[in-house]
Amino acid sequence: MTAGDMARPQSQMRTEIEEIPAAVERLLTGGAAAIRAAAVAARACDPLFVATVARGSSDHAATYLKYAAELTLGLPVASLGPSVASIYGAKLKLGRGLCLSISQSGQSPDIVEMARSAGEGGALTLAVTNNAASPLAAVSARTIDIHAGPELSVAATKTFVTSVVAVLALVAEWKGDEGLLAAIGRLPAHLERAAQMDWPELRTALHGTTSLYTLGRGPAYAIAGEAALKFKEVSQVHAECYSSAEVLHGPVSIVGAGFPVLAFAARDAAEAALCDIADQIAAKGARVFATSDRVKAATRLEFVATGHPLTDPLALIVSFYAMVEHFARDSGIDPDKPRHLRKVTETK
Repeated sequence: MTAGDMARPQSQMRTEIEEIPAAVERLLTGGAAAIRAAAVAARACDPLFVATVARGSSDHAATYLKYAAELTLGLPVASLGPSVASIYGAKLKLGRGLCLSISQSGQSPDIVEMARSAGEGGALTLAVTNNAASPLAAVSARTIDIHAGPELSVAATKTFVTSVVAVLALVAEWKGDEGLLAAIGRLPAHLERAAQMDWPELRTALHGTTSLYTLGRGPAYAIAGEAALKFKEVSQVHAECYSSAEVLHGPVSIVGAGFPVLAFAARDAAEAALCDIADQIAAKGARVFATSDRVKAATRLEFVATGHPLTDPLALIVSFYAMVEHFARDSGIDPDKPRHLRKVTETK
C-alpha cells in the first residue's frame, strides 16, 4: 500500500470486498437449513432440466450454476429470457423442470414475472436473493436467503459471491458431494487471502486502456463475464468476455500490440487449454495476464488455489474485485458511484 492509498478514504466497495469472507461464513451457517431443504425438494422433483432467470451480475452467478450443475448433476441448464413472460406474455412448458431465479433485491418486475410464470408452467421454482421478503421470494416455492447483509455500493461484490456459493452449496447438497461441501466450507479462509491480492502489475498495464478482453472456460467463464461487467461499470473501461475456445473464432482479429487480455484459469480440466490460448494471443503481441503457473508467453498473476476446481474461480473474482476497485480509484473514478447506475435496476 502506498502513502497515497493510506491518505485517501476507503471506498464502500472496498469495505464490502473485505466483508465477503464473513458474508460467506454467515451464509454457510444461517442459510444451511434453507439450502438443505431446497436440495431435498430438488431431489424429490427429480427434474429433467434446470432453467435460470437473472440479469447482470446475477446472470453470471446463473452461468456458474450452469457449469456446476452440468458437471456435477449431469442436468442441462438453460437461461430463460425474462421478457418472454413480462413483455411477450408467452407461456413455457416447464413440467419436470426446476426454475432457479437469482436476484439480489428480488424486486425487478421482469424477473418476478418470469418466476411466477415458470411456476404456472409446471416448474419447481426456487429464488436465490438477499431479500427473503421480496416479491421474487413471494412467487417462488422455495427461497434461499444469501445472507450477504446490506450492500450499499452500487457494484455487486459480496452479493455475487454469496449467490454463487448458495447455488454451489445447493448442487453439492443435491448430489451429496462431500468433497465439494468440504471445499465450500473452507472458502472463507481462502477468500480472506484472495481479497489481499490486487494485481498491481495488471493495474499498471491497464493504465490508459479503453478496451480489453476477459477470457474463461467452464465455471471460470462466468467469472470472466462478471469481470467484464465490472470493468465497464466501475472503471468505465470497455471489456468483452469470451470463452477461450471462442476468442480465436473472429474476436482475435482486433487484437494488436499491447492489447490487454485477462484470462481466468482455475485448477481444473480446462486450465491447460485456456493457457495455450492465452500464450497464442500473447505471441501475437497482446499483453496477456493469466491466473496460472502454466502459461509461458502470458504473464502470471498471483492466485489462491482452493483445493477444488468448482471453488477455485470464486477466489479469482475476489482478487479481481480488489484489483478493479483499486484501478478505478487510481484512474480518478469513484467506484461507489458508477455513472448512470443505481443499486436496484427494475426492468419490465
